[in-house]
Amino acid sequence: GVNKSPWTKFTLQTSYNFGNEGNSLDFRESGLTLEHLTLTNHSSDPCPPCVSGMVQKLDQKLPVANEYLLLSGGVREGVVDLDLDDLTVYARGADYDMDFTLLVPALKLHDRNQPVTLDMRHSALGHSWLSLRLFDEGTISKWKDCCTVVDHMSGATNYFFSPTLVSDWFHGAIAAVLSEVQKKPQRGVPRVERVERSGTLISVILGVGSSRMLYDIVPVVSFKGWPAVAQSWLMENHFWDGKITEEEVISGFYLVPASSHKGRKENEWRLSFARSEVQLKKCISPSLMQAYQACKALIIKLLSRPKAVSPYHLRSAMLWACDRLPASYLCQDDCAAHFLLGLIEDLQHCLVNKTCPNYFIPQCNMFEHLSDDAALLHARRLSSVRSDPAEHLRTAIEHATAIEHAKAAHRLTLELQWRRGSSASLPSPQSDAGGDSQPDDRLAKKLQQLVTENPGKSISVFINPDDVTRPHFRIDDKFF
Repeated sequence: GVNKSPWTKFTLQTSYNFGNEGNSLDFRESGLTLEHLTLTNHSSDPCPPCVSGMVQKLDQKLPVANEYLLLSGGVREGVVDLDLDDLTVYARGADYDMDFTLLVPALKLHDRNQPVTLDMRHSALGHSWLSLRLFDEGTISKWKDCCTVVDHMSGATNYFFSPTLVSDWFHGAIAAVLSEVQKKPQRGVPRVERVERSGTLISVILGVGSSRMLYDIVPVVSFKGWPAVAQSWLMENHFWDGKITEEEVISGFYLVPASSHKGRKENEWRLSFARSEVQLKKCISPSLMQAYQACKALIIKLLSRPKAVSPYHLRSAMLWACDRLPASYLCQDDCAAHFLLGLIEDLQHCLVNKTCPNYFIPQCNMFEHLSDDAALLHARRLSSVRSDPAEHLRTAIEHATAIEHAKAAHRLTLELQWRRGSSASLPSPQSDAGGDSQPDDRLAKKLQQLVTENPGKSISVFINPDDVTRPHFRIDDKFF
């Protein structure tokens, strides 16, 4: 099912830069790929990792010392394969300025001596039920209200960790914590502007100074090691061989709350290799990543309805292309246009054949559920893009530019109103909810600085439980 053909070189005549120079739309993926957060405290600041710490304090369900994976880009950008049906529509610029996905382990199964039962007998490939039958009584008692109950053949009661019930609990806990935060606004503390739920996903928009950050928060189960169902993938040759170690690639995986199209939503989890994808991204050339971002902008605009193709499908196609094509070709700096056309054609190939294999579990076809009509409709739309990619990119850029201009005009209006004193109750758009504070974009600026100065590096944030007001950062092996 994987396209075996090489990408033909094409000449794309366009005056548009695929980067961000002169355009409002930046097709280059952010350099912030991973923040590995290890928290053992309960800060009162409503940053998402600290909110999770406050949730842990609420009812002691979450691990005390937890590890969160913070990914640049929201779920709508395809950074995690959730495939949710009814996501709330947010627009960059109009609703938020930066977006992230935060994976919060409800269970952290990092002890190799802990027996775990991944029950895949009832699931489609790439999915599993999670039995707590082999866990200790304390864990079962703690999570019993988030489990479905099935009688085991031995006569004992078998508890299955339920993605929908876990998400119900998690949303309620986060809503309760943020409600308390909103009742007592403090100077310098991010504003909670929006909390919404879409299926098993919780989206939180925080205001920090004049910046708004969207966090898609996902409750997950975290594992060390590698699942047996993906073991054969390790036996093949890959584009990252010799660039990063196998140990880096297979350091762990997740179960995310998403079911197959015929699976039981209350029991079925989806295997996610988000941690591995962070490592693989280090081996992808800037030109190809640039083309991927451009292609992603196109498919989000053109293929979102009816729902069939997500940016995650495009990401899988790109990883397969990296395995198929010569590294000497993919590392060329001036081939972003060729790569864009190649990605479009690979995605067309997947749609025409209704075959989009998961990169880590190739026998899992992510387009298996697709109807013939939907596949044909999207293939035709991609054919239209392929015939004139420059025009479609121009439209995407103009759309992004219009959003930026509207956002700038809105902020300027607020600033003028505030300066003229036309509204006594209207805070400065540069201030936090605390009132007369000076512009305080330190968190957003610090985050953006880390993104810009450390492309592709692992960024860790550690918060001292004895002094939660002073987080410090580690980039690879350097602290500051």
